[in-house]
Amino acid sequence: MPGDDDFELWLGRIGAKDRSVGQTLARARRAGGVASASGRRFTGAAIGRGAGVGRVLGVSQRMSGLRARRAVVKARIVKLGGKGMAAAAHLRYLQRDGTTREGERGALYGADVDRADGKAFLERGQGDRHQFRFIVAPEDGAEYEDLKPLVRRLMSQAEKDLGTRLDWVAVDHFNTGHPHSHVMLRGVDEKAKDLVITRDYLTQGLRSRAEELVSLDLGPRSTQEIMAAQDREIGQERFTGIDRRLLREANGDRQLMVRTNDPREHALRVGRLRTLERLGLASEGKAGQWTLDPELEPTLRRMGQRGDIIRTLNHALREAGIARPPQDHALFDSRDPAAIPIIGRLVATGLSDEHRDRRYMIIDGIDGRSHYADIGEDQSVYAKGTILRLSPRPADIRTVDRTVAAIASEYDGKYSVDIHLRHDPAMSEGGAQAHVRRLEAMRRSIGRPERLADGTWQVGPDHLADALAHEQRQGLKTPVIIETLSHRSLEQLPAHDGETWLDRQLTAATPEPLQRGFGAEVRAALQQRRQWLVEQQLAEGEEGATRYRRNMLQLLQRRELDRVIASIEQDTGLAHRQPHGDTPVEGLYRRAVQVGDKRYALIEHAQEFSLVPWRPVLERAIGKSVSGVMRGEGISWTIGTRTRGLGIS
Repeated sequence: MPGDDDFELWLGRIGAKDRSVGQTLARARRAGGVASASGRRFTGAAIGRGAGVGRVLGVSQRMSGLRARRAVVKARIVKLGGKGMAAAAHLRYLQRDGTTREGERGALYGADVDRADGKAFLERGQGDRHQFRFIVAPEDGAEYEDLKPLVRRLMSQAEKDLGTRLDWVAVDHFNTGHPHSHVMLRGVDEKAKDLVITRDYLTQGLRSRAEELVSLDLGPRSTQEIMAAQDREIGQERFTGIDRRLLREANGDRQLMVRTNDPREHALRVGRLRTLERLGLASEGKAGQWTLDPELEPTLRRMGQRGDIIRTLNHALREAGIARPPQDHALFDSRDPAAIPIIGRLVATGLSDEHRDRRYMIIDGIDGRSHYADIGEDQSVYAKGTILRLSPRPADIRTVDRTVAAIASEYDGKYSVDIHLRHDPAMSEGGAQAHVRRLEAMRRSIGRPERLADGTWQVGPDHLADALAHEQRQGLKTPVIIETLSHRSLEQLPAHDGETWLDRQLTAATPEPLQRGFGAEVRAALQQRRQWLVEQQLAEGEEGATRYRRNMLQLLQRRELDRVIASIEQDTGLAHRQPHGDTPVEGLYRRAVQVGDKRYALIEHAQEFSLVPWRPVLERAIGKSVSGVMRGEGISWTIGTRTRGLGIS
């Protein structure tokens, strides 16, 4: 019979804001999870294929002992979206030149073929929700003449462990001191359903399987190999296995006594503690008691990374034939509040983390120092010798965010282009669309704000805090702003018949200060450029001083633009039409055209073409009809039949 404690389960109406089970689970996770009857919390770690195998292999790996061959397997799950351009870029980079033992291009292979078709692999993966990426690195990888058989046996074993066929491709790299393989695995099973692999198998199972195979191939490690590896750890300036054992035995105050019945282990620990003492990370007290620094592990890991950076920097400079003393090496830390922009020529680029597609740049600066800069996940391509400015990316709330928050506060938390134009009649539709693009970027990044079915945005009261969180997240992905100052190398600039970075330096009210090294080379190039400008009657030299024509930069720009226009007319047979004022610019967007250090968009219409300012977002419209009206330095575009409102300047 019904009682006072009866209740009705109400699932909520369709379309309600709080309808998501995912939102409820997220709140539970933020509250610390939900404990089961056994007292254990549900974490989701056991969801997916390979749960039991992963746990068993994890235990066996911990009990395998010192003689087992070691291997590193790094696993990453990458969410795919759009056209899979990031996956294509990653695959291209893995197959770059110089990764084989012979210095040739990396060869993509699969389970049954030595030459796999990367394009076909990406096409098969169109529509996949996610993708797995692995790095397989046996400690004794140099002993293998070819890593393909090892990787194929590993992936074959993974198919048995997971109970499904796997679609994968791999590339072997021998361009570092540790040969390794990159594996890209589609995130679907043999029935084309999402492939979910349990965390235990990704973090422990694959590594254990790799170590089993390497131990079978090369046999267990000999006593001499084990001792040599341990001896190398004593003096290394990085976090080692000995450090890990010391931390395990230290008490809560990071104090320990070196007590072991194994004379060799005792010698290893004491030797390592002496090294840590020299580094200021350990101190010896009375009666043989040692105290470890609370920041021992993160400090040693940073030291290891710095050592890798120094080696990378030295190698890049040596390859470029640039001699710079070690004291002129610098690490550009964009997170440092005191960091200032650096200007210089690009010496080299590469992957600082091949697993996460994080990249670095080596910049030979005008300040006389050679800089290593982490540029995050920036996938842009820059030619060596290009002159760049790198600046820390500020994590600030933008004016566009404040505008959206202000408008939404007056319209019940709603924002749309129509609402914006109603609120501010002076705003152009293109300007309002820029606000929408900002909201869309935030939604993809942090999941807020919510876009309703009619295209209106539901903006929360914490919108400014959300905007700051989005900026901070973007700062982690791309921590620096990269500005191209000159597409041409310094050697090409003194006699170039067009506007150059040197000209802008010569006419600047406060030119960039030049020090030694590359700065001295720029100083010499500036002198050569002054002489060339005088010869071209664009400047006059009087009593050691140089006077430049007032419109010198515009004249140089016009010279180069006229040459480019003439070249396009000759190649295409089209006539150039100069856009003016309120005259519409209409036609097909063909391509970007480089004119000096600026880019223009080539718009073709009938038997004519126009060159107008370009922005990267226009690349989405290659071959499509576009139309816009020049308004000063900007254009409000319509692409196809949908108004984009692209602000081009």
